[in-house]
Amino acid sequence: MHSVHSASGTDDHAVVVTRVSDTQWHAMEDDRVVGHGDASRRPDGRLFIGIDAWHGAVFDRIADAMLADLPTPLYAVADEADQDSTSAWERAGFTAARREWGYRVPTDPQVTGLGSVRTPSGVTIVPAGEAEEGPLRALDRIIRDEVEAAVGWQTMPAEVLPRPAGTTVLDPSKYAVARHCGQYVGLVRVKPLPRQPRIGLIAVRADRHRRGIARALLAHALGSLHRSGTAAAWAEVDESNAAATALFEGIGARRAGSTLELVRR
Repeated sequence: MHSVHSASGTDDHAVVVTRVSDTQWHAMEDDRVVGHGDASRRPDGRLFIGIDAWHGAVFDRIADAMLADLPTPLYAVADEADQDSTSAWERAGFTAARREWGYRVPTDPQVTGLGSVRTPSGVTIVPAGEAEEGPLRALDRIIRDEVEAAVGWQTMPAEVLPRPAGTTVLDPSKYAVARHCGQYVGLVRVKPLPRQPRIGLIAVRADRHRRGIARALLAHALGSLHRSGTAAAWAEVDESNAAATALFEGIGARRAGSTLELVRR
């Protein structure tokens, strides 16, 4: 558990990296904490690590210690624009596995063109906070199983919140749903962050695709944000998800960054 790794430091002082718990490592130099690392297992079972260090040499020491203590494959995420960070992960033997585009999404229906969107025949939108919890959780599980069977849940936007085993809907009040013939068939989750709300997920059951339900859900979510005085939201889309990319870019969303998911096998 409490493994200790020692190496020369930034100015020929010893850097001692100690595993202080199952998921945390500290780097010490002359009795000062000069960096730390952490590990967390995502709901899909993958093990992600993160490292925070002022100096590249300390980053490398922490990475070496974590790699010695943990099984592979290991995953990490980095802002693609941060060359120092991506280079550090590459030095540790990580390679890019996929990319997420970050989008700034306008909410004004005059900009998005969603003001004229009509809900598909037979479909009603249940606003956030009004969905029945049981059917919502059942829909979330159906969608997750469909995604996993098709492209794999790892292609969805990164989810970093810890969840109890089997729990995939932490706060039902953040979800609006589409209902058709008495069944929940689509959902959108919006996290109301203070500066810029985040569209965490928008998905429709496979047997209801290509009916305009996702577009109607997005129109509802963005319209609600606009009426509350929010000018823009944030969303992440896997670069391989052509349908989601077309949906967001078709309403005037603009790329404002990208995140790399890296892996060491």
